[in-house]
Amino acid sequence: MFTPKIPPPDTAPTPATSLVQPLTGITHPPACTCHHTLAASTAPAPATPARPAVQLTPGSLIVAAAGGTAMVLIIGTVLVSMLLATAITAASVAICAVILRSLLNNQKGN
Repeated sequence: MFTPKIPPPDTAPTPATSLVQPLTGITHPPACTCHHTLAASTAPAPATPARPAVQLTPGSLIVAAAGGTAMVLIIGTVLVSMLLATAITAASVAICAVILRSLLNNQKGN
């Protein structure tokens, strides 16, 4: 159901069908003036050379571990400080609410 519907190779249009001349008798020069042929353009692409695997030296491994540790510490510090700022703000809003409530209750009692 989710696979693409590709026509079989024998019914797929070939590049040569686009070179059909119109019925009016007027011939047009080809759009491409290159010296290659259609067979050369359908040749398989050359294989890319295999790249060597990434090799970590002991020094680069230590640098990567130190960098990861530093990132964890920095991100942890930022998150903890944001949580602390939220807690301090909530506590100050709660204290303000208690003070306002007591002031309003004192005015009703007088």
